Amino acid sequence: MNDRKKNKITILGISGIPEVKPGSDIGEIISNYLEEDLSPLNGDIIVVAQKIISKSENCISDISLIEPSNEAIRISQVTEKDPKLVQLILNNSKEVIRASEGVLIVETNYGFICANAGVDSSNLNDNLYTFLPPNPDESANKIREIIKKNFKVDVGVIISDTFNRPWRIGSINVALGFSGFDPLLNLIGEKDDFGNPLKSTLVNVADEIASSAQLVMGENSRIPVALIRGYAFQESEMKGYDLFREKNKDLFR
Repeated sequence: MNDRKKNKITILGISGIPEVKPGSDIGEIISNYLEEDLSPLNGDIIVVAQKIISKSENCISDISLIEPSNEAIRISQVTEKDPKLVQLILNNSKEVIRASEGVLIVETNYGFICANAGVDSSNLNDNLYTFLPPNPDESANKIREIIKKNFKVDVGVIISDTFNRPWRIGSINVALGFSGFDPLLNLIGEKDDFGNPLKSTLVNVADEIASSAQLVMGENSRIPVALIRGYAFQESEMKGYDLFREKNKDLFR
């Protein structure tokens, strides 16, 4: 029974959070909506949807006000996307990786390889789009420090967003940025069930936790925050960009 308890991980959605506006303090908002039975404990991990971070940091653009460049117009003809939208995507990108009908894959200014630089219009009024926060690790750390101040506990924080992956259908939540915990579980050198040493097993627990949190958060931002309890993490100073695969080892680039 004790072993089963040790292996139990609980995912708790934090509901009731109101519409977030530019300048909103997400850490304080989360603190206010943590119910008594959800009061954070040492070792909990809080997963926060990118959308409310972008809104709070005013990462919002009205594409009707954007003047597309010649390059944006050229790419829009290839992708069949609105040239104003393409320009917003380019504004948040440092390299176009692939452009074809209906598809625009870029490397964002931070370094993510994703569709449309994470620019998204869901849960917004007409013509408004959000783009990814410029420093998701800093966003996560600010929330973590506020939770620590308000509850006197050390937690981990993940800023998450949905990404697609090569060779797989359907999107999953991944960790854009994080603070307070080691995002990797290194099993290299450990023994498998037959006593053989593991040679390349490096588990991205940050993405696994973010993906599991999406099961209660959903895609409509009505539950934009989840609390994960039961994963025994190690503290770390690693950043989101530390999880990027080196370019010379990226077969899909």
